[in-house]
Amino acid sequence: MRRRSLLLAVPAGLLTLAGCGDDKADKSKSKPSDGPSNSAEPTAKIVDGPLPEVSKGTKFGEKPTVAKGSGKPSKDLAVKTLIEGKDAEVAKGDYLQADYLGQIWDTAKVFDNSYDRGVPAIFPIGVGQVIPGWDQALVGKKIGSRVEMAIPPALGYGAQGNPQGGIKGTDTLVFVVDVVGTFNKKSSAKGKQIAQDNVDLPKVGTGTDGEAPSIDVPKKDAPKKLVANYILEGDGEELKVSDGVLVQYKGVLWDGGKEFDSTYKRGELAQFKLAEVVKGWSQGLTGKKVGSRVLVVVPPDLGYGDKEQQGIPAKSTLVFSVDILAKM
Repeated sequence: MRRRSLLLAVPAGLLTLAGCGDDKADKSKSKPSDGPSNSAEPTAKIVDGPLPEVSKGTKFGEKPTVAKGSGKPSKDLAVKTLIEGKDAEVAKGDYLQADYLGQIWDTAKVFDNSYDRGVPAIFPIGVGQVIPGWDQALVGKKIGSRVEMAIPPALGYGAQGNPQGGIKGTDTLVFVVDVVGTFNKKSSAKGKQIAQDNVDLPKVGTGTDGEAPSIDVPKKDAPKKLVANYILEGDGEELKVSDGVLVQYKGVLWDGGKEFDSTYKRGELAQFKLAEVVKGWSQGLTGKKVGSRVLVVVPPDLGYGDKEQQGIPAKSTLVFSVDILAKM
């Protein structure tokens, strides 16, 4: 939540390939401006090779082993679909959920991979938030596809390279990418409906068409303790406080029900680490399952307390509907 997105400690869209390299590095400090992803993208000519062989881990979702590049790489963007998916196509502006491995053409040195981290990366695609080779190669690919790419320097990190990843400005980069899923402004939770039978709590709409759900706040005293109840219970894994999440949400004030923030209204999803938001969100979403819609009622001591925020009076109880789309 940038200006009006008051809960987030960092802006959305920080997962860029400019931050790849040492897995132990603090990726939360990466910004889109750290690499060439915000510069004017050269138009790519896409060719079908040459590309190194994937010798092991050839199935979708398996960590691949990729041979060293043979001879000189193409100066154009080389792209080959190794496995053709059967689901929807990736659209420009989607949040792409993908597993990937990246290595250097000349040496086969692996500089980053998500398989070892055990969770796919999520980032906006086609809008300059990642290196141009990714933006231009992956839009239009189908979910469930495995794609191999050889990206020349001009479509990667440019002449400056990426010292953090050990990438020189002359290096061609080889990636194998498994397209796991996509999310966009119309994404919503799809879980099982849970009865909302407590008349002292707000009622949240259960529609899953991507429109903002209704939140009806009762004319009663606000609860003094944190409330975090399933509205739709998904079947994904439970979140840990150390996890990052991708969400849709809407926030209203308990007093009067006035909306003060909404990803639906902004037309963009939000991503953040649970450890970096107000305590009511961090505590309320920890332990909840991916794919769920959750009612979170945040008392002042777990929200903004005595501090007045833009659109939020001091000592306000906050009411949220949060759709947990993905773990990051």
